[in-house]
Amino acid sequence: MGLSGKEVAEARKNLAGQGYWLTAQGGMDESFRHALMTFQRVAGRPITGRLTWDEAVAIGTAQPPVALEKGPAHIEVDLGRQVLFYVNEQGTVEKILPVSSGNQAEYSLGNEARYAVTPTGSFTISQKFPGWTKSPLGMMYYPNFFLGGIAIHGSPSVPPKPASHGCIRIPLFAAKEFSQMIPLGTKVLVYDHSSKPNTAEPDSLKTTSN
Repeated sequence: MGLSGKEVAEARKNLAGQGYWLTAQGGMDESFRHALMTFQRVAGRPITGRLTWDEAVAIGTAQPPVALEKGPAHIEVDLGRQVLFYVNEQGTVEKILPVSSGNQAEYSLGNEARYAVTPTGSFTISQKFPGWTKSPLGMMYYPNFFLGGIAIHGSPSVPPKPASHGCIRIPLFAAKEFSQMIPLGTKVLVYDHSSKPNTAEPDSLKTTSN
């Protein structure tokens, strides 16, 4: 890539300053790769996951994204760009994460055919569980439920495109802290400016705690 360690550190500093979620590990770790691709989604740049000189310049001159709504503190999920914003009490985007939402494909749950849809609209966090939770469709890490069995949860697979059964996946490295900073009752605004609102049936059944 031709960039020095100092230039990589500067890119990390600039991404963190704009709210992109980075761990303290440093260098070009997993959180940096996710942050870089999320920046590329937000900025409308090609999603390469590669830090070139042009990307470093773009990061250094970019402005933080603006929330769709002001406070109180809430979550905004942009399905079109596949990103999540945590908006603080002042209405500022404080944390930014990549997501992977419903891929619109048909799937089966028991004998029932369903579609992998992430509904748009205004919801609230109604239930959450610590650690790993088993659902009818697989394992979820620190799930935060906002509509039936649909949750924002950690996953080992968060590709830069919709790939879930309808839940909103976020990277594992951020899932625990994210859940701890989001109290029950937090508003979740899910929108997609690239299409009409989606009101299809949720993707899974509601899970219960062990």
